[in-house]
Amino acid sequence: MAKGEGSESGSAAGLLPPSILQASERPAQVKKEPKKKQQLSVCNKLCYAVGGAPYQVTGCALGFFLQIYLLDVALVDPFSASIILFVGRAWDAFTDPLVGFFISKSSWTRLGRLMPWIIFSTPLAVVAYFLIWFVPDFPRGQALWYLIFYCLFETLVTCFHVPYSALTMFISTEQSERDSATAYRMTVEVLGTVLGTAIQGQIVGQANAPCLQDPGDSALISESGNRTHSISSLRQTQNAYLLAAGVIASIYIVCAVVLTLGVREQREPCETQQAEPIPFFRGLRHGPYVKLIAAFLFTSLAFMLVEGNFALFCTYTLGFRNEFQNLLLAIMLSATFTIPLWQWFLTRFGKKTAVYTGISSAVPFLILVALIERNLIVTYVVAIAAGVSVAAAFLLPWSMLPDVIDDFHLKHPNSHGTEPIFFSFYVFFTKFASGVSLGISTLSLDFAGYQSRGCSQPSRVKFTLKMLVALTPIALIVLGLMLFKLYPIDEEKRRQNKKALQALRDEASSSGCSDADSTELASIL
Repeated sequence: MAKGEGSESGSAAGLLPPSILQASERPAQVKKEPKKKQQLSVCNKLCYAVGGAPYQVTGCALGFFLQIYLLDVALVDPFSASIILFVGRAWDAFTDPLVGFFISKSSWTRLGRLMPWIIFSTPLAVVAYFLIWFVPDFPRGQALWYLIFYCLFETLVTCFHVPYSALTMFISTEQSERDSATAYRMTVEVLGTVLGTAIQGQIVGQANAPCLQDPGDSALISESGNRTHSISSLRQTQNAYLLAAGVIASIYIVCAVVLTLGVREQREPCETQQAEPIPFFRGLRHGPYVKLIAAFLFTSLAFMLVEGNFALFCTYTLGFRNEFQNLLLAIMLSATFTIPLWQWFLTRFGKKTAVYTGISSAVPFLILVALIERNLIVTYVVAIAAGVSVAAAFLLPWSMLPDVIDDFHLKHPNSHGTEPIFFSFYVFFTKFASGVSLGISTLSLDFAGYQSRGCSQPSRVKFTLKMLVALTPIALIVLGLMLFKLYPIDEEKRRQNKKALQALRDEASSSGCSDADSTELASIL
């Protein structure tokens, strides 16, 4: 009988790796208490959130105003403008996974692995941004000038934004704390869009470029008696764009400094013991990630189409040339105040429910925009109501990406440094789609007969703008929500993942991460 018991004990021991067997034989006093939850202070969350403002302030100014700036201020022809917008966005999209790859290969420094990218890219990005809004004196090379500095700025801001986005995973290991910090971040980012809209819109709105009652007169400007007045007014508008660029560049620097001084990057307990090299593209084959990206690709594209063409739509289709910057401000202020509402909603009813409710609520307002005639009061009401959907579109994708990364880490416990890859490829797909949409939008306006600096546009241009701002976004939203039904991570799955990840972290902490015990134990379990 004793012999049989000894045989069972020996065979059972042979099934367990020696490192885990040794860990189980350690004295009881070696076991450590589970780590307390990492609570982030309000100051930490605010400093982290402020880091999201530079990308949104500059992105809002470029998204809403670059197209009309190129066409009516820099006097770039519509075809060249479409090339600048498409190539710039496409290049921006290409740099996201490229920067994500280099960040994932970066070694840990005294400042962290992500922070050095943020620090060193900031001054160069500020200079490139300012030069985008400068009109050079050589007309023949203007298109190349804008293309070069637009691509350069997008590359540098990617070196800021990709590591900043990945920083979400390194400020805390707690899902609730990351969700809370993300809500702070989204609130500040929407405030950043408000700042970008207010600064760019109000400064530029004080010096509108002169329009031509008869667009055909544009060929005679250099020879007419009104040349001096026209050039003087145009120069004032160009200077206004430069002033706005200088103010926004200053905000960029201040926010980068606050982020650098107020946030400390944290390492995972076992990151130094990484044993399994993860191929760069493995995350792209992760099922929940692919489904989430596919769904948000179409919904994000819908809102980007509205953003890129809203200024022209207000100016020419609705006839509110001097009001579009105020309408933008109304949308962004409404979105800012409703971000906390959506954070409460997704906590109370779940993230998938929040997606369906928040993004689908934009559809009736887009229909109303397509149907209303020139009525300023109704337009303001629609703008304020639409801001509620904009808030949901801002918050939800960035709140759900960490859930996908947690799910991936459970399936690949030894993988570390993959966070920038997930975030960068999400931004890659949305930016590439945005570039395609902006290029097609501007080309569509060219084919419809858009007249630079015209006080009015042909009816075909007005109809095209209505299609780009209302009907096409509605179709994209419906398609995106249909795809989102395939997304598998609901609230129950999130809770299960949270418990499993916490168990792995506690085991790693108690065993000291020696010989990758936590990974072997997880595999056996």
